[in-house]
Amino acid sequence: MLDDLKMIHERDADDALGVAEKQWQQLQHKYEVELPDFTGIQNVVLAGMGGSALPGVFLRSWPGTLVPFEIVRDYELPAYVGKNTLFISSSYSGNTEETLAALAEAESKQAQIVVIAAGGKLAEHAKQKNYPVFTIPGGIQPRMSSFFFLAAFVQLLEPLSLIPKGAKAELAAAADWLKDQTAPWRAEVPTKDNPAKQLALELIGKSVVVYSGPKLFPAANKFKICLNENAKNVAWVNQYPEFNHNEFIGWSSHPVDKPYAVVEIRSNLENARVQKRFVVTERLLSGKRPAPEVVEPQGESLLQQLLWTSNFGDFTSLYVALLNGLNPTPVDLVEKLKLELDE
Repeated sequence: MLDDLKMIHERDADDALGVAEKQWQQLQHKYEVELPDFTGIQNVVLAGMGGSALPGVFLRSWPGTLVPFEIVRDYELPAYVGKNTLFISSSYSGNTEETLAALAEAESKQAQIVVIAAGGKLAEHAKQKNYPVFTIPGGIQPRMSSFFFLAAFVQLLEPLSLIPKGAKAELAAAADWLKDQTAPWRAEVPTKDNPAKQLALELIGKSVVVYSGPKLFPAANKFKICLNENAKNVAWVNQYPEFNHNEFIGWSSHPVDKPYAVVEIRSNLENARVQKRFVVTERLLSGKRPAPEVVEPQGESLLQQLLWTSNFGDFTSLYVALLNGLNPTPVDLVEKLKLELDE
C-alpha cells in the first residue's frame, strides 16, 4: 500500500511528506530581530504548549543552557520568575490561551520578555508592547515547525551568552547534513528499501510506546507527538534510566500479546550505563512485552542524532497516518476543543 504513490498523494492532500522532507531548511532560517539591552538575566523560562514548547526540550539536550532553564506548560509561572528572568512566550498560532495567560503573569512580575509566534493575539500584543518578536513563517502545523523554533531559540540565546558559543554555526552545518539523510524515507522509495515505511507497518493498529535515553529524549518526545497528531494514533513516551525504576515492572505480568508496539531509540552517545540498561531490560522482559523495534540514530554529534531521529519519526508517523486512511495534517478535534472551551 505504501508504494502506491497515487494513494499517498490523495490521502496526504496537504503534502505533509513534502513538509517533512524540507524541514532541514527551517534550521537555516534567519530572523531579523533587534534585541533590547537585556541585563542581569539569571534564568530563562519558556511558556508554550505542544509543538511550540517542543524545541525547548531540544535545548535541554543540545546545546544546553548556561543558566537555569524551565519549560512551563501551564497558565501559571513559577514563583521565582522576576526581573532577572528572560521570559520566552512561544505560540505558533499566537492564540494559545495558556501561553497568553503566562505572558500576562510574566508582565506583572516585570520579567524581560521575548515573543516567538507566527501571528495571532500574541504577535499583536508584542507589537503594542514593543517586545522583540521572532516571527515564525506560517502555513504549516506547529508540530512540523519545530526546527523554525529551534533556530529562533538559538539566534536569541547565543548572542546573550545563555547557550554555548558556536551553537548557531553548528545548527546551520547540521541542516546541510540532514538534507541528504531524508532520501531513503521519501515516498518514491519502495518499502523494501525504506526504513520509515517498514517501521510504520510494524506500528499500525497498535498503541506505541517510545523509549530513549535522556540525550535523545527530545526526539523520542517529538516522535510520540507526531504519532498522536499526524497518525491520530495513541502513543506514550518515557526515558531510561527512570523507566527501570517503575514502568519496567509494569511490563512484567500478563501475556506478551499486548496491543502495543515498543520503539527504542538507542544512541551510542548515551551514558554507557544507559546503553547497558536497554540490553539488560530487553533480556529480562523477553516474553513479557513485544520485542522492541530498535532505532539507531545516525550522525556523529548529538545534534545530528537528534535531528535525524526527529525527522525519521516524522516520516514514520506520516506513513502510519496513511495506513490509517487519514490525511496527516488536520487536527480537527483540537480546533473543536478550543471552540467549546470558549462557549
